[in-house]
Amino acid sequence: MVFVDGRSLKTVGWDGDVDTNSFYIDYDASRIYIGISPTNHLIEVTAFDSALVRTTGDVHGKSSDHKGPVIRGITFTQYAYRALEVEGKEPEGLADPATFGKDVVGTTLENVTISHCSRVAGYFRGDRFTLRNCLISDTSTEGIYLIDSADCLLEKNVFARNNVEEITGYYPSAVKIFNQSYRVTCRDNLVIDQPHSNGIWYDVGNVDGVFVNNWIEGCVDGFFFEISKGAICAGNVFVNCDKGVRVLNSSNVRVYHNTFVNTVASFERTERSAVGDHFGWHPSTGPDVDKREGHVFAGNLLVADAQFPKALLRFEQTKVLCGKLTRPQVRQFDDNVYVRGGDTASRPLLVWSPAEGGNCTAEFRTLEEFQKLHPEFEAHSQYFPGGYGSVLKSPELKNYELIRAFPKPTAEDTLPADIQQLLGWSKPDAGTPGAYPLRP
Repeated sequence: MVFVDGRSLKTVGWDGDVDTNSFYIDYDASRIYIGISPTNHLIEVTAFDSALVRTTGDVHGKSSDHKGPVIRGITFTQYAYRALEVEGKEPEGLADPATFGKDVVGTTLENVTISHCSRVAGYFRGDRFTLRNCLISDTSTEGIYLIDSADCLLEKNVFARNNVEEITGYYPSAVKIFNQSYRVTCRDNLVIDQPHSNGIWYDVGNVDGVFVNNWIEGCVDGFFFEISKGAICAGNVFVNCDKGVRVLNSSNVRVYHNTFVNTVASFERTERSAVGDHFGWHPSTGPDVDKREGHVFAGNLLVADAQFPKALLRFEQTKVLCGKLTRPQVRQFDDNVYVRGGDTASRPLLVWSPAEGGNCTAEFRTLEEFQKLHPEFEAHSQYFPGGYGSVLKSPELKNYELIRAFPKPTAEDTLPADIQQLLGWSKPDAGTPGAYPLRP
Protein backbone atom coordinates (compact mmCIF):
# COMPACT_ATOMS: atom_id res chain seq x y z
CA MET A 1 0.00 0.00 0.00
CA VAL A 2 1.10 3.57 -0.68
CA PHE A 3 0.12 6.64 1.34
CA VAL A 4 0.44 10.34 0.66
CA ASP A 5 0.25 12.46 3.81
CA GLY A 6 -1.53 9.56 5.52
CA ARG A 7 -4.09 9.11 2.72
CA SER A 8 -4.10 5.68 1.09
CA LEU A 9 -3.93 5.44 -2.70
CA LYS A 10 -5.64 2.86 -4.87
CA THR A 11 -3.64 0.42 -6.94
CA VAL A 12 -3.95 0.34 -10.76
CA GLY A 13 -2.80 -2.12 -13.39
CA TRP A 14 -0.25 -0.05 -15.29
CA ASP A 15 1.58 3.26 -15.03
CA GLY A 16 -0.61 4.87 -17.67
CA ASP A 17 -3.60 4.74 -15.30
CA VAL A 18 -1.87 6.48 -12.42
CA ASP A 19 -3.41 9.73 -11.20
CA THR A 20 -3.24 11.71 -7.96
CA ASN A 21 -5.32 9.09 -6.15
CA SER A 22 -3.56 5.92 -7.32
CA PHE A 23 -0.24 4.12 -7.70
CA TYR A 24 1.35 1.38 -9.75
CA ILE A 25 4.17 -1.02 -8.79
CA ASP A 26 6.51 -2.41 -11.43
CA TYR A 27 7.87 -5.38 -9.52
CA ASP A 28 10.37 -6.36 -12.22
CA ALA A 29 11.97 -2.93 -12.17
CA SER A 30 11.40 -2.38 -8.42
CA ARG A 31 9.71 0.95 -9.09
CA ILE A 32 6.62 2.63 -7.64
CA TYR A 33 4.74 5.20 -9.71
CA ILE A 34 2.56 7.87 -8.13
CA GLY A 35 0.72 10.77 -9.73
CA ILE A 36 1.89 13.51 -7.40
CA SER A 37 5.24 15.13 -6.78
CA PRO A 38 6.68 13.92 -3.45
CA THR A 39 8.02 17.41 -2.75
CA ASN A 40 6.62 18.71 0.54
CA HIS A 41 4.60 15.52 1.01
CA LEU A 42 5.05 12.50 3.26
CA ILE A 43 5.15 9.39 1.06
CA GLU A 44 4.85 6.03 2.84
CA VAL A 45 4.99 2.48 1.50
CA THR A 46 4.14 -0.66 3.46
CA ALA A 47 7.38 -2.47 4.26
CA PHE A 48 6.16 -5.69 5.90
CA ASP A 49 3.58 -8.34 5.11
CA SER A 50 2.59 -8.73 8.75
CA ALA A 51 3.30 -7.74 12.31
CA LEU A 52 2.85 -11.07 14.12
CA VAL A 53 2.28 -14.61 12.88
CA ARG A 54 1.53 -17.25 15.50
CA THR A 55 2.89 -20.39 13.86
CA THR A 56 2.00 -23.97 14.75
CA GLY A 57 5.30 -25.49 13.70
CA ASP A 58 8.48 -26.06 15.68
CA VAL A 59 10.64 -22.97 16.15
CA HIS A 60 14.23 -22.98 17.45
CA GLY A 61 13.78 -26.52 18.72
CA LYS A 62 10.60 -25.73 20.66
CA SER A 63 7.15 -27.15 19.96
CA SER A 64 3.88 -25.23 20.12
CA ASP A 65 2.08 -25.13 23.45
CA HIS A 66 -1.25 -24.63 21.63
CA LYS A 67 -1.93 -21.41 23.57
CA GLY A 68 -3.21 -18.40 21.67
CA PRO A 69 -1.65 -14.97 22.15
CA VAL A 70 -3.29 -12.32 24.32
CA ILE A 71 -2.91 -8.86 22.78
CA ARG A 72 -4.25 -5.71 24.44
CA GLY A 73 -4.01 -2.00 23.75
CA ILE A 74 -1.81 -2.07 20.63
CA THR A 75 -2.32 -0.31 17.28
CA PHE A 76 -1.27 -2.17 14.12
CA THR A 77 -1.36 -0.22 10.87
CA GLN A 78 -0.08 -0.23 7.30
CA TYR A 79 0.76 -3.81 6.36
CA ALA A 80 1.13 -5.15 2.84
CA TYR A 81 -0.85 -8.34 3.53
CA ARG A 82 -2.28 -8.86 7.04
CA ALA A 83 -1.28 -7.50 10.42
CA LEU A 84 -1.92 -10.66 12.44
CA GLU A 85 -2.29 -14.35 11.66
CA VAL A 86 -2.87 -17.44 13.78
CA GLU A 87 -2.13 -20.60 11.86
CA GLY A 88 -4.13 -23.83 12.11
CA LYS A 89 -5.59 -26.78 10.27
CA GLU A 90 -8.26 -26.11 7.64
CA PRO A 91 -10.40 -29.09 6.62
CA GLU A 92 -11.37 -29.23 2.96
CA GLY A 93 -14.71 -30.95 3.25
CA LEU A 94 -17.12 -31.91 6.00
CA ALA A 95 -15.12 -32.95 9.07
CA ASP A 96 -15.51 -33.82 12.73
CA PRO A 97 -15.05 -30.58 14.73
CA ALA A 98 -12.93 -32.51 17.20
CA THR A 99 -10.25 -32.76 14.49
CA PHE A 100 -9.64 -29.04 13.94
CA GLY A 101 -9.57 -25.75 15.84
CA LYS A 102 -7.22 -27.18 18.47
CA ASP A 103 -3.81 -26.14 17.12
CA VAL A 104 -3.97 -22.75 18.83
CA VAL A 105 -6.69 -22.09 21.41
CA GLY A 106 -7.79 -18.98 23.28
CA THR A 107 -6.42 -16.14 21.16
CA THR A 108 -7.64 -12.85 22.67
CA LEU A 109 -7.57 -9.31 21.29
CA GLU A 110 -8.90 -6.46 23.43
CA ASN A 111 -8.73 -2.71 22.83
CA VAL A 112 -6.69 -3.25 19.68
CA THR A 113 -6.76 -1.12 16.51
CA ILE A 114 -5.90 -2.66 13.13
CA SER A 115 -6.09 -0.50 10.02
CA HIS A 116 -4.78 -0.06 6.47
CA CYS A 117 -3.97 -3.64 5.52
CA SER A 118 -3.95 -4.43 1.83
CA ARG A 119 -5.70 -7.78 2.32
CA VAL A 120 -7.17 -8.35 5.81
CA ALA A 121 -6.57 -7.12 9.33
CA GLY A 122 -6.08 -10.68 10.53
CA TYR A 123 -6.59 -14.38 9.86
CA PHE A 124 -7.52 -16.28 13.00
CA ARG A 125 -7.87 -20.02 13.50
CA GLY A 126 -8.59 -21.87 16.71
CA ASP A 127 -11.32 -22.36 19.29
CA ARG A 128 -12.25 -19.84 21.97
CA PHE A 129 -11.11 -16.80 20.01
CA THR A 130 -12.18 -13.45 21.51
CA LEU A 131 -12.24 -10.02 19.85
CA ARG A 132 -13.51 -7.29 22.17
CA ASN A 133 -13.50 -3.48 22.12
CA CYS A 134 -11.41 -3.34 18.94
CA LEU A 135 -11.42 -1.05 15.89
CA ILE A 136 -10.93 -2.74 12.52
CA SER A 137 -10.93 -0.33 9.58
CA ASP A 138 -9.67 0.49 6.09
CA THR A 139 -8.96 -3.03 4.83
CA SER A 140 -9.25 -4.38 1.30
CA THR A 141 -10.99 -7.78 1.26
CA GLU A 142 -11.95 -8.69 4.82
CA GLY A 143 -11.46 -7.04 8.15
CA ILE A 144 -11.43 -10.13 10.38
CA TYR A 145 -11.24 -13.62 8.87
CA LEU A 146 -12.19 -16.32 11.41
CA ILE A 147 -11.66 -19.85 10.13
CA ASP A 148 -12.60 -23.32 11.45
CA SER A 149 -13.10 -22.13 15.02
CA ALA A 150 -15.61 -22.91 17.78
CA ASP A 151 -17.01 -21.09 20.81
CA CYS A 152 -15.77 -17.66 19.75
CA LEU A 153 -16.93 -14.17 20.73
CA LEU A 154 -16.81 -10.90 18.79
CA GLU A 155 -18.15 -8.22 21.11
CA LYS A 156 -18.33 -4.41 21.23
CA ASN A 157 -16.11 -3.87 18.20
CA VAL A 158 -16.25 -1.28 15.42
CA PHE A 159 -15.79 -2.43 11.82
CA ALA A 160 -15.56 0.36 9.26
CA ARG A 161 -14.54 0.91 5.65
CA ASN A 162 -13.71 -2.50 4.24
CA ASN A 163 -12.99 -3.03 0.53
CA VAL A 164 -11.48 0.44 0.35
CA GLU A 165 -10.24 -0.26 -3.19
CA GLU A 166 -13.76 -1.16 -4.36
CA ILE A 167 -12.71 -4.55 -5.72
CA THR A 168 -15.29 -6.22 -7.97
CA GLY A 169 -15.58 -9.89 -8.88
CA TYR A 170 -14.86 -10.74 -5.25
CA TYR A 171 -17.24 -10.89 -2.30
CA PRO A 172 -15.64 -9.04 0.61
CA SER A 173 -16.98 -8.63 4.13
CA ALA A 174 -15.97 -6.73 7.23
CA VAL A 175 -16.03 -10.05 9.11
CA LYS A 176 -15.98 -13.49 7.51
CA ILE A 177 -16.67 -16.53 9.67
CA PHE A 178 -15.66 -19.41 7.46
CA ASN A 179 -15.78 -23.18 7.08
CA GLN A 180 -17.42 -25.12 9.90
CA SER A 181 -17.10 -22.64 12.73
CA TYR A 182 -19.39 -23.63 15.59
CA ARG A 183 -21.18 -21.38 18.07
CA VAL A 184 -19.62 -18.07 17.06
CA THR A 185 -21.33 -15.14 18.80
CA CYS A 186 -21.35 -11.59 17.41
CA ARG A 187 -22.78 -9.27 20.03
CA ASP A 188 -23.12 -5.50 20.34
CA ASN A 189 -20.86 -4.64 17.40
CA LEU A 190 -21.03 -1.54 15.18
CA VAL A 191 -20.56 -2.16 11.44
CA ILE A 192 -20.64 1.03 9.36
CA ASP A 193 -19.44 2.66 6.14
CA GLN A 194 -19.41 -0.51 4.03
CA PRO A 195 -20.95 0.52 0.68
CA HIS A 196 -18.77 -1.96 -1.23
CA SER A 197 -18.67 -4.74 1.34
CA ASN A 198 -20.86 -7.12 3.28
CA GLY A 199 -21.06 -6.76 7.03
CA ILE A 200 -20.70 -10.03 8.99
CA TRP A 201 -20.81 -13.16 6.86
CA TYR A 202 -21.13 -16.68 8.23
CA ASP A 203 -19.91 -18.51 5.14
CA VAL A 204 -20.03 -22.29 4.57
CA GLY A 205 -20.62 -25.01 7.13
CA ASN A 206 -21.17 -22.87 10.20
CA VAL A 207 -23.38 -24.20 12.99
CA ASP A 208 -25.42 -22.46 15.71
CA GLY A 209 -24.28 -18.88 15.15
CA VAL A 210 -25.53 -16.15 17.49
CA PHE A 211 -25.96 -12.60 16.18
CA VAL A 212 -27.52 -10.24 18.74
CA ASN A 213 -27.74 -6.52 19.53
CA ASN A 214 -25.56 -5.34 16.64
CA TRP A 215 -25.96 -2.08 14.69
CA ILE A 216 -25.33 -2.63 10.97
CA GLU A 217 -25.49 0.39 8.68
CA GLY A 218 -24.56 1.09 5.07
CA CYS A 219 -23.56 -2.47 4.07
CA VAL A 220 -24.37 -4.65 1.09
CA ASP A 221 -25.58 -7.65 3.13
CA GLY A 222 -25.53 -6.93 6.85
CA PHE A 223 -25.93 -10.37 8.46
CA PHE A 224 -25.22 -12.97 5.77
CA PHE A 225 -25.70 -16.64 6.68
CA GLU A 226 -24.80 -18.97 3.81
CA ILE A 227 -24.69 -22.77 3.41
CA SER A 228 -24.90 -23.22 7.17
CA LYS A 229 -27.12 -24.71 9.86
CA GLY A 230 -28.80 -22.94 12.74
CA ALA A 231 -28.50 -19.34 13.87
CA ILE A 232 -30.19 -16.79 16.12
CA CYS A 233 -30.46 -13.25 14.78
CA ALA A 234 -32.21 -11.04 17.35
CA GLY A 235 -32.30 -7.48 18.64
CA ASN A 236 -30.25 -6.00 15.79
CA VAL A 237 -30.74 -2.73 13.90
CA PHE A 238 -30.16 -2.70 10.14
CA VAL A 239 -30.07 0.71 8.44
CA ASN A 240 -29.70 1.45 4.72
CA CYS A 241 -28.33 -1.94 3.74
CA ASP A 242 -29.11 -3.70 0.48
CA LYS A 243 -30.17 -6.70 2.55
CA GLY A 244 -29.98 -6.47 6.31
CA VAL A 245 -30.55 -10.19 6.83
CA ARG A 246 -29.67 -12.53 3.99
CA VAL A 247 -30.12 -16.24 4.59
CA LEU A 248 -28.94 -18.31 1.62
CA ASN A 249 -29.08 -22.10 1.24
CA SER A 250 -29.23 -22.57 5.00
CA SER A 251 -31.56 -24.10 7.57
CA ASN A 252 -33.12 -23.24 10.92
CA VAL A 253 -32.26 -19.55 11.18
CA ARG A 254 -34.41 -17.80 13.79
CA VAL A 255 -34.84 -14.08 13.14
CA TYR A 256 -36.61 -12.38 16.06
CA HIS A 257 -37.23 -8.74 16.98
CA ASN A 258 -34.91 -6.87 14.65
CA THR A 259 -35.47 -3.38 13.25
CA PHE A 260 -35.00 -2.85 9.49
CA VAL A 261 -34.82 0.73 8.21
CA ASN A 262 -34.88 1.08 4.41
CA THR A 263 -33.45 -2.40 4.34
CA VAL A 264 -34.62 -5.75 2.95
CA ALA A 265 -34.78 -9.04 4.83
CA SER A 266 -34.28 -11.99 2.48
CA PHE A 267 -34.44 -15.80 2.63
CA GLU A 268 -33.15 -17.55 -0.48
CA ARG A 269 -32.42 -21.04 -1.75
CA THR A 270 -30.94 -22.30 -5.02
CA GLU A 271 -30.12 -25.62 -6.66
CA ARG A 272 -26.46 -25.32 -5.64
CA SER A 273 -25.37 -28.70 -4.24
CA ALA A 274 -22.32 -30.77 -3.40
CA VAL A 275 -22.33 -32.23 -6.91
CA GLY A 276 -20.37 -30.27 -9.48
CA ASP A 277 -20.19 -27.03 -7.49
CA HIS A 278 -17.82 -24.29 -8.65
CA PHE A 279 -16.33 -24.15 -5.13
CA GLY A 280 -15.98 -27.91 -4.81
CA TRP A 281 -16.67 -29.12 -1.29
CA HIS A 282 -18.37 -25.95 0.07
CA PRO A 283 -22.04 -27.03 -0.27
CA SER A 284 -21.29 -30.42 1.33
CA THR A 285 -20.78 -28.66 4.68
CA GLY A 286 -24.31 -27.22 4.78
CA PRO A 287 -27.85 -28.58 4.49
CA ASP A 288 -28.88 -30.55 1.42
CA VAL A 289 -30.98 -28.76 -1.19
CA ASP A 290 -34.25 -30.20 0.16
CA LYS A 291 -33.38 -29.32 3.79
CA ARG A 292 -33.04 -25.56 3.35
CA GLU A 293 -36.01 -24.60 5.49
CA GLY A 294 -37.13 -24.36 9.11
CA HIS A 295 -36.58 -20.62 9.48
CA VAL A 296 -38.42 -18.24 11.82
CA PHE A 297 -39.23 -14.60 11.11
CA ALA A 298 -41.21 -13.11 13.99
CA GLY A 299 -41.58 -9.91 15.96
CA ASN A 300 -39.60 -7.81 13.51
CA LEU A 301 -40.17 -4.16 12.58
CA LEU A 302 -39.65 -3.23 8.92
CA VAL A 303 -39.95 0.45 8.01
CA ALA A 304 -39.31 2.31 4.77
CA ASP A 305 -39.65 5.89 3.61
CA ALA A 306 -41.38 7.09 0.44
CA GLN A 307 -38.19 6.81 -1.64
CA PHE A 308 -37.43 3.18 -0.85
CA PRO A 309 -38.35 1.15 -3.97
CA LYS A 310 -37.89 -2.46 -2.87
CA ALA A 311 -40.03 -5.10 -1.21
CA LEU A 312 -39.35 -5.15 2.53
CA LEU A 313 -39.25 -8.92 2.82
CA ARG A 314 -38.37 -11.63 0.31
CA PHE A 315 -38.62 -15.42 0.22
CA GLU A 316 -37.08 -16.65 -3.01
CA GLN A 317 -35.95 -19.80 -4.76
CA THR A 318 -34.57 -20.29 -8.25
CA LYS A 319 -36.89 -21.28 -11.08
CA VAL A 320 -35.25 -24.68 -11.51
CA LEU A 321 -36.62 -25.65 -8.08
CA CYS A 322 -40.24 -25.06 -9.13
CA GLY A 323 -42.24 -28.17 -8.31
CA LYS A 324 -39.30 -29.73 -6.46
CA LEU A 325 -39.29 -27.66 -3.26
CA THR A 326 -42.91 -26.94 -2.42
CA ARG A 327 -42.69 -26.31 1.33
CA PRO A 328 -42.12 -22.74 2.58
CA GLN A 329 -38.68 -21.83 3.85
CA VAL A 330 -40.23 -20.64 7.13
CA ARG A 331 -41.93 -22.71 9.79
CA GLN A 332 -42.97 -19.67 11.89
CA PHE A 333 -43.85 -16.31 10.36
CA ASP A 334 -45.93 -13.90 12.45
CA ASP A 335 -46.10 -10.87 14.78
CA ASN A 336 -44.20 -8.58 12.41
CA VAL A 337 -44.95 -4.91 11.73
CA TYR A 338 -44.51 -3.20 8.35
CA VAL A 339 -44.52 0.58 7.87
CA ARG A 340 -44.19 2.00 4.37
CA GLY A 341 -44.46 5.56 3.07
CA GLY A 342 -45.19 6.92 -0.39
CA ASP A 343 -47.06 5.22 -3.21
CA THR A 344 -47.55 1.78 -1.69
CA ALA A 345 -49.75 0.56 -4.55
CA SER A 346 -46.90 0.55 -7.06
CA ARG A 347 -44.34 -1.34 -4.96
CA PRO A 348 -44.49 -4.83 -3.48
CA LEU A 349 -44.45 -5.21 0.27
CA LEU A 350 -43.53 -8.89 0.28
CA VAL A 351 -42.20 -11.40 -2.26
CA TRP A 352 -43.09 -15.05 -1.67
CA SER A 353 -41.91 -18.36 -3.04
CA PRO A 354 -42.83 -21.14 -3.70
CA ALA A 355 -46.05 -19.94 -5.29
CA GLU A 356 -48.27 -20.65 -8.26
CA GLY A 357 -47.03 -19.39 -11.63
CA GLY A 358 -44.18 -19.81 -14.04
CA ASN A 359 -41.49 -18.38 -11.80
CA CYS A 360 -42.91 -19.89 -8.59
CA THR A 361 -42.91 -16.38 -7.13
CA ALA A 362 -45.68 -14.00 -6.11
CA GLU A 363 -45.64 -10.35 -5.10
CA PHE A 364 -48.01 -8.83 -2.55
CA ARG A 365 -48.73 -5.10 -2.22
CA THR A 366 -50.48 -5.40 1.14
CA LEU A 367 -50.35 -7.72 4.10
CA GLU A 368 -54.04 -8.49 3.66
CA GLU A 369 -53.40 -9.90 0.19
CA PHE A 370 -50.80 -12.28 1.60
CA GLN A 371 -52.93 -13.30 4.58
CA LYS A 372 -55.81 -14.30 2.32
CA LEU A 373 -53.59 -16.68 0.37
CA HIS A 374 -51.57 -17.93 3.37
CA PRO A 375 -53.73 -17.70 6.49
CA GLU A 376 -51.29 -19.94 8.36
CA PHE A 377 -48.75 -17.09 8.38
CA GLU A 378 -48.75 -13.45 9.54
CA ALA A 379 -52.12 -13.78 11.27
CA HIS A 380 -51.17 -11.26 13.98
CA SER A 381 -48.89 -9.00 11.93
CA GLN A 382 -49.69 -5.37 11.11
CA TYR A 383 -49.20 -3.08 8.16
CA PHE A 384 -49.22 0.72 8.39
CA PRO A 385 -49.09 2.72 5.17
CA GLY A 386 -47.54 6.10 5.75
CA GLY A 387 -44.23 7.60 6.81
CA TYR A 388 -42.27 5.79 9.48
CA GLY A 389 -41.90 9.07 11.36
CA SER A 390 -45.40 8.38 12.62
CA VAL A 391 -44.27 5.35 14.63
CA LEU A 392 -40.59 6.01 15.42
CA LYS A 393 -39.37 8.47 18.03
CA SER A 394 -36.84 10.31 15.87
CA PRO A 395 -35.55 8.71 12.65
CA GLU A 396 -33.72 11.97 11.86
CA LEU A 397 -31.54 11.35 14.94
CA LYS A 398 -31.41 7.59 14.29
CA ASN A 399 -33.59 6.88 17.28
CA TYR A 400 -35.59 3.95 15.99
CA GLU A 401 -37.50 3.20 19.15
CA LEU A 402 -41.26 3.02 18.79
CA ILE A 403 -43.37 5.84 20.16
CA ARG A 404 -45.16 5.02 23.40
CA ALA A 405 -48.53 5.32 21.74
CA PHE A 406 -47.73 2.55 19.26
CA PRO A 407 -50.90 0.44 18.92
CA LYS A 408 -51.46 -3.24 19.50
CA PRO A 409 -48.11 -4.69 20.56
CA THR A 410 -47.44 -8.31 19.69
CA ALA A 411 -48.21 -11.14 22.06
CA GLU A 412 -45.78 -11.55 24.95
CA ASP A 413 -45.64 -15.33 24.73
CA THR A 414 -44.23 -15.55 21.19
CA LEU A 415 -40.57 -15.00 22.09
CA PRO A 416 -38.81 -18.18 23.29
CA ALA A 417 -37.07 -18.12 26.64
CA ASP A 418 -33.60 -18.62 25.15
CA ILE A 419 -34.03 -15.51 22.96
CA GLN A 420 -35.33 -13.47 25.90
CA GLN A 421 -32.27 -14.48 27.87
CA LEU A 422 -29.87 -13.52 25.06
CA LEU A 423 -31.50 -10.09 24.74
CA GLY A 424 -31.87 -9.55 28.48
CA TRP A 425 -35.57 -8.86 28.03
CA SER A 426 -38.47 -9.40 30.39
CA LYS A 427 -41.63 -11.12 29.22
CA PRO A 428 -43.48 -7.77 28.70
CA ASP A 429 -40.54 -6.52 26.61
CA ALA A 430 -41.23 -9.32 24.14
CA GLY A 431 -44.56 -7.74 23.23
CA THR A 432 -42.88 -4.96 21.26
CA PRO A 433 -41.91 -5.51 17.61
CA GLY A 434 -38.39 -4.60 16.61
CA ALA A 435 -35.11 -4.29 18.48
CA TYR A 436 -36.26 -1.89 21.21
CA PRO A 437 -38.83 -2.83 23.84
CA LEU A 438 -41.37 -0.18 24.76
CA ARG A 439 -40.47 1.58 27.99
CA PRO A 440 -42.90 3.41 30.29
